[in-house]
Amino acid sequence: MRVCFVSRGKLQTFRQQDGEQRADIYLFGFQGIGEVSYEKELKGETDFFSSAALLSKTYKSVVVCGCVTNTCGHKRKSAVVAENGKICGVSDALHSVDGGCGCGAALRVYETKAGKMGVIVDEDLYFPDVIKALAMCGSDFIVCPFDGATDGLQSVLLRASAYYYGVPLLFCADGYGMIADSTGEALFASPQSPVSAEFGNRKEYHLVETRRRGFYPVKRPKKQEKTPR
Repeated sequence: MRVCFVSRGKLQTFRQQDGEQRADIYLFGFQGIGEVSYEKELKGETDFFSSAALLSKTYKSVVVCGCVTNTCGHKRKSAVVAENGKICGVSDALHSVDGGCGCGAALRVYETKAGKMGVIVDEDLYFPDVIKALAMCGSDFIVCPFDGATDGLQSVLLRASAYYYGVPLLFCADGYGMIADSTGEALFASPQSPVSAEFGNRKEYHLVETRRRGFYPVKRPKKQEKTPR
């Protein structure tokens, strides 16, 4: 599978200037769209979502782009997902640290031609339960648009989460793209933009056993057999 990281520049500019880039997935950070007003989108005053859909149609691919969505003044960090010319949905961040943007209330796994794709947004990366839930719901891989500059912490969390939950993580922030695979290794990392890389899905399962104290099974009374007449 091939993914193209676009960590600099606007989505519309990329569509006009970088047509030679071919990939199964195009992952943009938060700079790709910026802030999107649902009201203006519905009125046709802006066309941010339609640009993402058009890019996915042109390249016959999956497009994921981080953005800030504005619903009547209530702002959330989100990711718009498009495939083959259609908007598949918008995933909101479930967590907001220290009074930033608002947060959503649901996770979603998208059925795409590239596989089952989980989406985490920005600071959700700091909450392992989110990644665990998406992995347990069958995600083949998880994408993460991230807002702002990065440091070593994000790299460590990506590699640890990919190892813990056995699913590759694709990460795109301002000026940085990375793939962490299920072995815990950084399969790819680069500050270039746009830049493409290959990754694979290792659908390996292992038996993990544990012992714990107590947890006695409930003994249910046996049902009495009816005597035939």
